[in-house]
Amino acid sequence: MENTNTNKQPRHILGLSGGKDSTALAILLHQEVPQMEYFFCDTHRELPETYEYLERIKARLGIQIHYLSAERGFDHWLDIYGGALPSPQMRWCTKQLKIKPLEAFIGDDAAISYVGIRADEHRDGYISTRPNIKAVYPFKERGLVKADILRLLEESGIGLPKYYEWRSRSGCYFCFFQRKYEWVMLQETHPDLFARAVDYESQHKDGRTYTWTQGETLLELLERKDQIIADHQKAMAREAQRQPDRPLVESLEAILDEEDDTLPCLACHL
Repeated sequence: MENTNTNKQPRHILGLSGGKDSTALAILLHQEVPQMEYFFCDTHRELPETYEYLERIKARLGIQIHYLSAERGFDHWLDIYGGALPSPQMRWCTKQLKIKPLEAFIGDDAAISYVGIRADEHRDGYISTRPNIKAVYPFKERGLVKADILRLLEESGIGLPKYYEWRSRSGCYFCFFQRKYEWVMLQETHPDLFARAVDYESQHKDGRTYTWTQGETLLELLERKDQIIADHQKAMAREAQRQPDRPLVESLEAILDEEDDTLPCLACHL
């Protein structure tokens, strides 16, 4: 259902993904912009740690979060797209489950959207092209970099979500932007969710030719599980030797970026 802004003043909105950057932005702005509307686009395919983290944010900051959902869920759209799993080349999940619910939430209102892209990131853009939505980038404007984001999270008492122990990005449990190690750790941490991701690959009335990762199925990837974990541990040890004082979360992110540094969707991974 679309909202209508009767006082004609622009609405101030901040999307929380369950990741570190959008959370740090909420910490930075929740007193500066008291009229801020916080939202989370819920695909209903999120990690349990994401929901736990959102509850922590609400409790610490004393804010309300609007949970936005598409009228039709993932399985409906999977059928509409002929069983083609979403991929970096066809991100229909972002369009149908994130962008459209957000645009319905804003309606025709003028809105200022606060986006958590840091000053040390070389990316830009916004998830909506609607002319009534203006994006602003407070971290860029203030020159705040990753170290500042981690400081904000620590000082607030919110900290990092638990999934950052093995995964460096927020998003659905079956997100196709996951790296090999993250898929393996999903199977270790949430075997039930990994099994559901496998089902999406294998159970289809016309046969499944699509996979979550390029070039192999999840079950094929799992056959290399021990080697993937061993390679990751060696890389982390090398990183610890090279930069012994570096926070673990930064080392993990650096190692995973070496495997695949493709930029994910802004709607899901800030």
